[in-house]
Amino acid sequence: MKSLIKNARWNDELVSILIEDGKIAKIASTVDTPVDQTFDAAGNHVIPGLVDVHVHFRDPGLEYKETIKTGSLASAHGGFTTVFAMPNVDPVVDTPAAFAEMVKRNRRDGVIKVKQYAAISGALTADRITDIQKMAALGAIGFTNDGHGVQTADTMYQAMQQAQAVHLPIVAHVEDDSLIHGGVMNAGAAAERLGLPGMSGLSESAQLARDLVLAAATGVHYHVAHISTKESVELLRIAKARGLNVTAEVSPHHLLLDDSMIEMDNPMMKMNPPLRTPEDRAALISGLLDGTIDMVATDHAPHSKEEKSGSMRSAAFGIVGIETAFSLIYTHFVKSGLVDLATALKWMVTNPIQAFNITDAGQLRVGDPADLAIMDLDHGYQIDADDFLSKGKNSPFIGESVYGKTIATFVDGKQVY
Repeated sequence: MKSLIKNARWNDELVSILIEDGKIAKIASTVDTPVDQTFDAAGNHVIPGLVDVHVHFRDPGLEYKETIKTGSLASAHGGFTTVFAMPNVDPVVDTPAAFAEMVKRNRRDGVIKVKQYAAISGALTADRITDIQKMAALGAIGFTNDGHGVQTADTMYQAMQQAQAVHLPIVAHVEDDSLIHGGVMNAGAAAERLGLPGMSGLSESAQLARDLVLAAATGVHYHVAHISTKESVELLRIAKARGLNVTAEVSPHHLLLDDSMIEMDNPMMKMNPPLRTPEDRAALISGLLDGTIDMVATDHAPHSKEEKSGSMRSAAFGIVGIETAFSLIYTHFVKSGLVDLATALKWMVTNPIQAFNITDAGQLRVGDPADLAIMDLDHGYQIDADDFLSKGKNSPFIGESVYGKTIATFVDGKQVY
């Protein structure tokens, strides 16, 4: 099977991309080889397929929010070709049997490459470590209790030792429950103004400090999910300077929003970790720009309309992001002139691939899997929830004018959007 993508803009040149048996066979100004099918990119930009190390597809158990099918279609709509699914579904992916079932479902229902995390401990909250060795053998991409912090140091220490033995990362949702105090947004002036309970940033940074000591002791690859405070950025910077095997992700919403922007009791602005202060947001941007933070991940978290209505006191935590991430990063970081497109793609493709040692995602090179997306970078558009393929419409960015609309997405050479 041979196919051709012609008139695609790459590195300021119009190129044709020959795809043979799912892999990139040639990138050149002209390709004369007979092919079975042709896609005309019409001068739009081609980029490597994006990689998101943090999504929630809610399937099984919460299919009314999202399914593997709708989540992966939404991912393709956002230009993503590989995503890592969190294990907090129902049942939780905390046994080899549950993990094997998830792998089967991901392959059956996903239109893109859906890799699977397994839980660190039973039901995400127990101190009983899961069978890390068996789930590693079944293909786990890493281990995480995302949605919950690991409260006991010894549980995390044992998990790190076992993960290190199988050469897979621990991905940490860092949150000390004793410092939450029922908070629904960041503790501080904005929470006081709105009369809403706040959660201290110490809940993140205090547990992160503990984990970094344990990571140093075990040598495990420790990855920090959705980092949100300036103290966490500084801890990470120190850990990297000491040579620890540590990586971190930041979400587009923590880069672009802060609690000073929450003008009313608005559940669309409720996420965990919460939007922090403008000073925290500035530290996250600085950390991403100087390499302290390695990558951008969406924490795509779909909920029903009912779950994201009413007061922040009772609404669910989390927003969708897989269909808006590239456009937001491109508009606010590349179009604005802060970084070039190659740097944004490093955050959303290269660094995730390298950090998690992914071998079946492409970087737009001859011989790579033909995982790529065609993007219109030149014409602005307005983010519209009616365009989302996700079941979740819970985004605070609806209505924002951005650049970077996905025209088409290919996985292993097959057009999936």
